[in-house]
Amino acid sequence: MSAESGIKTFRDQDGLWENYRIEEVASPIAWENDQELVLKFYNLRRKQLLEVSPNAGHTALVELEKKYDVQIITQNVDDLHERAGSGKVLHLHGELKKVRSTSDPSLVYELDGWELKRGDLCEKGSQLRPHIVWFGEAVPNISIAAEMASKADICIVIGTSMVVYPAAGLVNYIPRGNPIYYVDPQPARFGGTHNFKHLQKTAGEGVPELVKELLEEENDIRYPISE
Repeated sequence: MSAESGIKTFRDQDGLWENYRIEEVASPIAWENDQELVLKFYNLRRKQLLEVSPNAGHTALVELEKKYDVQIITQNVDDLHERAGSGKVLHLHGELKKVRSTSDPSLVYELDGWELKRGDLCEKGSQLRPHIVWFGEAVPNISIAAEMASKADICIVIGTSMVVYPAAGLVNYIPRGNPIYYVDPQPARFGGTHNFKHLQKTAGEGVPELVKELLEEENDIRYPISE
């Protein structure tokens, strides 16, 4: 979803960053082994985020929200949906512009600026870490996402490989027979329903096209799922 805004995905990077495997900079073990490296990785991601803007896919979902109850479930950790104007966004894998305590996960803060350093502490005196769900960690919001999916009249899946679980399993909660739209330039990796439609286009192309189509219909659309 955010690739067309200029944000690189892990797939685009072949799972590497500066010759490090992503798991080496995005896991609890990585944090234990080399905090400076992990902090550098996420600091650069935040710095890049300041240089990009929402794309046509993001803004199209905002248009859809003017008429329907649109709830977005995203694996992306950027804030481009919010900056575009979407009002209901659930982040499954955390938020890049937030940090949290290493001793108390409930202590979450907005980061002032883009740089988090060693020695930046929470109110309890513990080091702050990126507010990101790392490889090997539980996904706290997955049960909320599953509940949202179970109430969906229409599901829209945008720009995802459908290989990252548990997020990829959310389509299994969509009520049987309800339409599922898949917007991605790659061949579809799932389907099996007569109400499945694949728009083999990028988010910037396919989402505005789909939104235009849905806005012309009279259905009561709730909870499209993004990414």
